[in-house]
Amino acid sequence: MNEQQLLHSSKKHLWLPFTQMSDYERDPLIIESGEGIVLKDIYGKEYLDGYSSLWLNVHGHRKQEINEAIRDQLNKIAHSTLLGAANVPAVQLAERLVEITPSGLQRVFYSDSGATAVEIAVKMAYQYWQNIGETKKKKFVTLTNNYHGDTVGAISIGDIDLYHRVYGALMFQSIKSPFPLIYRHSSNDEAFIRDEALAKLKEIFANHHEEIAAITLEPIIQGAGGMNVMPKGYLKGVEKLCREFNILLIADEVATGFGRTGKMFAVEHENVQPDIMTMAKGITGGYLPIAATVTTEKIYEAFYGEYEEFKTFFHGHSYTGNQLGCAAALANLEIYEKENVVGKVREKALLVEEELGKLKELSHVGNIRQAGLMCGIELVKNKETKESFPWQERVGYKATLKMRELGMLTRPLGDVVVFMPPFASEAGQLKEMVNIMKEAILQVTENN
Repeated sequence: MNEQQLLHSSKKHLWLPFTQMSDYERDPLIIESGEGIVLKDIYGKEYLDGYSSLWLNVHGHRKQEINEAIRDQLNKIAHSTLLGAANVPAVQLAERLVEITPSGLQRVFYSDSGATAVEIAVKMAYQYWQNIGETKKKKFVTLTNNYHGDTVGAISIGDIDLYHRVYGALMFQSIKSPFPLIYRHSSNDEAFIRDEALAKLKEIFANHHEEIAAITLEPIIQGAGGMNVMPKGYLKGVEKLCREFNILLIADEVATGFGRTGKMFAVEHENVQPDIMTMAKGITGGYLPIAATVTTEKIYEAFYGEYEEFKTFFHGHSYTGNQLGCAAALANLEIYEKENVVGKVREKALLVEEELGKLKELSHVGNIRQAGLMCGIELVKNKETKESFPWQERVGYKATLKMRELGMLTRPLGDVVVFMPPFASEAGQLKEMVNIMKEAILQVTENN
């Protein structure tokens, strides 16, 4: 197909995720290739990958070692089922994941996306209590603004009204506890905001612990809920409450894992030991759809027995433990070790923090939130009062369209502009992307 045929066909046949297709028809984009942190469309225009191809890409596109690992695996086998039979790279990857995750996590259950990893965690936590005879423990606690994916179980423990409200009749009810949201809180005291949120969570636990199976959260920073950063000590406080009230802690590291926050996993910032942890996105360096739900031996043992006991975890996916994906993940983790990737993230995060400081002077940048290379820039109508732009004006969306025009790709979360560059971004590229964001925000907000 030539360019016009591709464009026509994309409008006629594709249905893109999280996209109103009328928007796509007005401003279409078809990516043809990528090299390093640069993407190229079908017309040859280049764009800096300012959102790591939806928070996935780590080492840049076409990383030689991962390419070779996939080719080598293709010469052996592309896929065989993990239902009742293991495969070599799945075994090797499971061992590596146990080595790099918090010490209590020992068992790896594979799937193919962040949402499915979370769905597994929910079912695993639920059945765990049933298997050990604690049959009242069926409810889940979630934090306001949490996002865990788009399957029915994942949205049931999420709390983004725009995404979830239409499916209300399909969802099971979870208990909502307030996220310690700092920017729009009446107090400027982060310790007060933390303690207030923990006190509310303790009240929920105290009143309902006999029926609560688990709490789910995104450690240190929320992703799709607005790039909201937890005050220091909050995550550790949640862990302590879970231990006090015998409630499982599910840490969703799909977005935050594999170095994105400056630690291999975000729970490490406060030395937190989850009972179940989910991971995806960066696990293969952004190459192939592999995800994992990792849990403790204690939880695993609750499912272990003879078939007649009906303790089996009846869950699985066709491409669970896919060999190509596991091979890519193994090569990815070798690069992490060889190139000190997580250490370099911490260094680059300091540069990004300094560069993003230049945006603070803009009259419509209300707040900048950052954890490692996970950043959100919130645009507001009135900086002093923190008044938001009317949602109908879609200022964040218009700003990212302008960024595309200027040579950088990202997507907004409402009026929060996401900046999550690949870890392979060089200093000059990081500065260039921040400059593009600054120019685009200026151009768009001057007209609002």
